[in-house]
Amino acid sequence: MLATMRRYGMTLAFFGILMTGMTALVNLLTKPTIEHQALLQQKSLFDQVIPASVYDNNMQQECYNVTNASLGTATPHRMYLARKDGQPVAAVVETTAPDGYSGAIQLLVAADFHGKVFGTRVLEQHETPGLGDKIEVRISDWIKSFANQTINGASDARWAVKKDGGMFDQFTGATITPRAVVRSVKRTALFIETVPAQLSHLTPCGARDE
Repeated sequence: MLATMRRYGMTLAFFGILMTGMTALVNLLTKPTIEHQALLQQKSLFDQVIPASVYDNNMQQECYNVTNASLGTATPHRMYLARKDGQPVAAVVETTAPDGYSGAIQLLVAADFHGKVFGTRVLEQHETPGLGDKIEVRISDWIKSFANQTINGASDARWAVKKDGGMFDQFTGATITPRAVVRSVKRTALFIETVPAQLSHLTPCGARDE
C-alpha cells in the first residue's frame, strides 16, 4: 500500500514538473509576440492622438516617468517625448481623471509646449454604459473634440463643459464624466507646457532611483 502511494506521488510530481516546464516554455515562446503586439497597439494609439508630421523620433523609445498632482494621482505616469530634428516639440502623457462618475478614468493626452492639444483617447474607464461611456471613441466622436484645441493658461474658462460656461458638450443625463475628462485634459496639457524646463531632470521609464 505504501509503495503504491509512493508511485502515485511520484507520478503526480512528475506531471506537475512537466506541466510547469511546458507552461514556462509557452510563456518564453509567446512573450516576444505579446510584447510586439503591445507595441503595435500603443503605436496605433499614438497615431490617433498626435500627427506623424509633428515628430520624427521613435517616441516609444523615449519614455519618462513623471509625477505631478495635475496628472490626477501621486503615482508616476508615463510620458513619451516627441522630437523633430532632435528638438523636443511635444509629449504624449498617460494621465488620470480621478473624479469620473464611476471612478478614475485613464487617458492618453498629446500636446505641444505651447498649449495646443493634438488629441486625447481613453485608455480605461468604468463609466455607465449608454451614458458616461460616450467618452470612448468606439461609441461616439466626443473625445475627438479636443483635437487642435488650444489652452490659454489655467484661467481659460473655455475649457469646461457648456453647462459650466465652456465649449465642450456634455452628455444628456451624464455631466460628471465629460466634466472630469475636460478638467483632466486641461491640467495635463498645462503640465506638458512645463516639460521643457524639466528635461534634464526626467527619469527614464524602467530606471531606478539611486
